[in-house]
Amino acid sequence: MFVEIIKFIFYSSLIVLISKYILVTTLRKLAESLNLKAKTVGDIAGYATSVPELLTITTSSLRGLTGASIYNILSSNVINLIQYLGAIILNKNTEKLRNRAIKVDLVLVIITIIIPIILLKFDVELKLWIVPIFVILYALFIFLNNNVHKLYLQKEDEEIEAEIEQEKRWEKGNKAKTVKYFIYLFLTGILLFIIGELLGNTLENLCNLFNVSELIIGILLGFMTSLPELITFIEAQRHHKKSDDDMLGVVEATNNLLTSNILNLFAIQTIGILIISIIK
Repeated sequence: MFVEIIKFIFYSSLIVLISKYILVTTLRKLAESLNLKAKTVGDIAGYATSVPELLTITTSSLRGLTGASIYNILSSNVINLIQYLGAIILNKNTEKLRNRAIKVDLVLVIITIIIPIILLKFDVELKLWIVPIFVILYALFIFLNNNVHKLYLQKEDEEIEAEIEQEKRWEKGNKAKTVKYFIYLFLTGILLFIIGELLGNTLENLCNLFNVSELIIGILLGFMTSLPELITFIEAQRHHKKSDDDMLGVVEATNNLLTSNILNLFAIQTIGILIISIIK
């Protein structure tokens, strides 16, 4: 029993460490080398920090652990929000939450928590019929996020675009770095996939051999796979604080949060549903 628990902690920690020190860092450098907006950097960070959830949901689904997957999504999304608010308070940026675009984004984040609660409360079985609903909701959330930023953060967007024009550097060295970052991302993805498979085997053993409930497994997974988000929430605000533009740091962290949560619920959970439908 202790061996399996140690394996679970070890593999989960590896995913977190690789996400923190390789995946997120590389994506950050890639985004900066391409002179992207704070919102876009946040979106990219959201995709990066959702890789652990993608791996754990995929491996759980391949083993038929549907309960663990939905609890993982719920706990991840809740923990993401708590960590985001903690990072905002830590960086003394609470006044920036008054911006209407940020408010709308946070409402969308709360909805990504309410939906899995409803699914669990009414014991809704995750079948193929829910996939098109998730796809539509994913597109709707992206649409709302993009448009509220255009409406209520136009000034910040114009400022960052001006900075990009002033600092634009597309030299041979930059191109070489960009190619290098893409190669790093590809290799990191392979490494995370291998570790995810090992973690999936450990999960199966914990559930089947030691009678660990899917609820506990899902919550543990949610906690372990949400640590990269905490890192990026704090780093985003500290990065922009250096340039005296706290709002851009909050925009980046908020988009990281929203992108991560909607990916977890609508995209990654959809992948899990499709996998379960195929293997059954």
